Amino acid sequence: MLRPGGAKEAAQLPPRRTRAPVPEPEPRPAAPDGSRASVRLGLACFLLLLLLTLPARVDTSWWYIGALGARVICDNIPGLVSRQRQLCQRYPDIMRSVGEGAREWIRECQHQFRHHRWNCTTLDRDHTVFGRVMLRSSREAAFVYAISSAGVVHAITRACSQGELSVCSCDPYTRGRHHDQRGDFDWGGCSDNIHYGVRFAKAFVDAKEKRLKDARALMNLHNNRCGRTAVRRFLKLECKCHGVSGSCTLRTCWRALSDFRRTGDYLRRRYDGAVQVTATQDGANFTAARQGYRRATRTDLVYFDNSPDYCVLDKAAGVRAGDAMGGVSFLPT
Repeated sequence: MLRPGGAKEAAQLPPRRTRAPVPEPEPRPAAPDGSRASVRLGLACFLLLLLLTLPARVDTSWWYIGALGARVICDNIPGLVSRQRQLCQRYPDIMRSVGEGAREWIRECQHQFRHHRWNCTTLDRDHTVFGRVMLRSSREAAFVYAISSAGVVHAITRACSQGELSVCSCDPYTRGRHHDQRGDFDWGGCSDNIHYGVRFAKAFVDAKEKRLKDARALMNLHNNRCGRTAVRRFLKLECKCHGVSGSCTLRTCWRALSDFRRTGDYLRRRYDGAVQVTATQDGANFTAARQGYRRATRTDLVYFDNSPDYCVLDKAAGVRAGDAMGGVSFLPT
């Protein structure tokens, strides 16, 4: 019921607006198959272009230990795989020797290539140490892997015989009597413990490559072994004579490391004669890169890719290839 006068007030109210019906959108016609294919092709081309323009990823390496000096903290070393990190945590004193070895082999590498376009230049505060140059499976990469492995063997072996490590000392296998071209002698003194140096270097340096199990890892493992073998190759026999007036009727001898320069010179010759190879289909061995090429032996450095010209301008990057790939000196080879 309306209150008195309500009918009159209701008559004076403006009429209520009614909402106009919203028309339903017409269904879009289905895109023809050709248009869908064009869209997919365009998206694929865009993704490919994006991948090509992104900078190449360079893995970090244990080589960076050399830049840390005495501040070797295993959890802060980039690029270590789990096995390397375990060894680092278990043997911190050996890691200091590994760092000293890293600095030594980098200096030796720079000495060997001091007159070359690529001169083993390192990048400051860069965890990759050498930058993009190690991405290519070139003979330069082969040399770096070989001499880095050799540097670890040399440093650990020396530290063992100098009493700097608690887990090793002199070579325990040089005992009793032996003979050489000059006759019999007694093992004595403190022979450098090359066995321990090789064993630890193999466990630590090869750990990353053994996880990857691809063609590049196979190349790195081969060159690592060449480096370790090179150090063993230059062990020398040092002797002290005993007898009346130095007659040397009795000799006491021991094995000693040669100067690391001899190892560097040898590996540099191996670099000059490095063999270009390809991996076999099963990925377990190498074969000559081309018909007529000689096969690689266990003492040869091996590589897959030809070296770039480190002085050619990279127009895309705006820098010379050598500058972008780890430093360059413009001297003739």
